[in-house]
Amino acid sequence: MNLVYLVTPVLTWLVVGPIKFLITSARQRRWAFNLVGNGGFPSNHSSVVTSMATLIALREGMGHPAFGVAVTLAFIVMIDANSLRQHVGRQAAAINRLAADDSRYPRLRERMGHTLVEIGGGILTGIGMGFLVNALF
Repeated sequence: MNLVYLVTPVLTWLVVGPIKFLITSARQRRWAFNLVGNGGFPSNHSSVVTSMATLIALREGMGHPAFGVAVTLAFIVMIDANSLRQHVGRQAAAINRLAADDSRYPRLRERMGHTLVEIGGGILTGIGMGFLVNALF
């Protein structure tokens, strides 16, 4: 097994996480340890799947079946990040409003999904990481 296909998503995740943390901290004008998670710029999930699709395209070619699988997975992840998880966040906001006066219920995280700009940033970061890993390894 060529370990570059295992290293790429891990390395991408490790690079994008601190970038997201620093961008979120700059926007909030404070260290944002409790704000980084499922949401924010750039999208970690989009970066990871795009880096793999890019690496497969560069190493195996766009005609290879693995590239088709990677692109399909990327679309599923990005659609999920943009639509489903945003709906979950809206439901969390509604539940938080309903339970605002009841201390028995913990406040749910409302920021769950990604905007198209955040996903686009993840795509660009993932493409860059795919090219970087291909060049270095």
